[in-house]
Amino acid sequence: MSVTLQIIFYSMYGHIYRMTEAIAAGAREVSGVNVEIFRVPELVSEEILEKSGAKEAQKAFGHIPIITVDQIAKADAYIFGTPTRFGNMCSQMRNFLDQLGGLWMKNSFVNKIGSVFTSTGTQHGGQETTISSFHTTLLHLGMIIVGVPYSETRLLNMNEITGGSPYGSSTLAGDGKRMPSENELGIARFQGKHVAEIARAFKKGKEK
Repeated sequence: MSVTLQIIFYSMYGHIYRMTEAIAAGAREVSGVNVEIFRVPELVSEEILEKSGAKEAQKAFGHIPIITVDQIAKADAYIFGTPTRFGNMCSQMRNFLDQLGGLWMKNSFVNKIGSVFTSTGTQHGGQETTISSFHTTLLHLGMIIVGVPYSETRLLNMNEITGGSPYGSSTLAGDGKRMPSENELGIARFQGKHVAEIARAFKKGKEK
């Protein structure tokens, strides 16, 4: 039995990509799980990307293939990564998800596993609302949502400012120079492994 887990993300300056790498590392610890990483298409013009410095930052993950509607239907589980935009997912992710109507009508995502992680500029800049509002879309698609339980003790870290909640892993970007901390990356690795284990167990149960 093989399980396909897709990590689908959008990253402007690399914060979400760093979290994606950690999530993938955790998921790959689980035997029998094939991890695929994709990014969603960019909507921002080349000119704006260049002026903002994002074009240079995005070179680090330019090798990651762009997801298509046909590809997403083939997975058993998904972990979505998006920076916040005023407490919601970014427009690039929204644009891609809005193209899944045909698959939704076919019940293509019913009983598949879904999970979300995010990045915000400030400590209270949408860490939880971005993920919980994303869950609404996953529920409409028929997915089974997985978060990060408190058995991941890094969620209880009170010694530093850190992202991470029961809804999913997260990081604080600050002015863009702050990259994910070891605590945040640890929570991300846990999320990847946790989702992969649940996806494997669920598929095994269905095949009995």
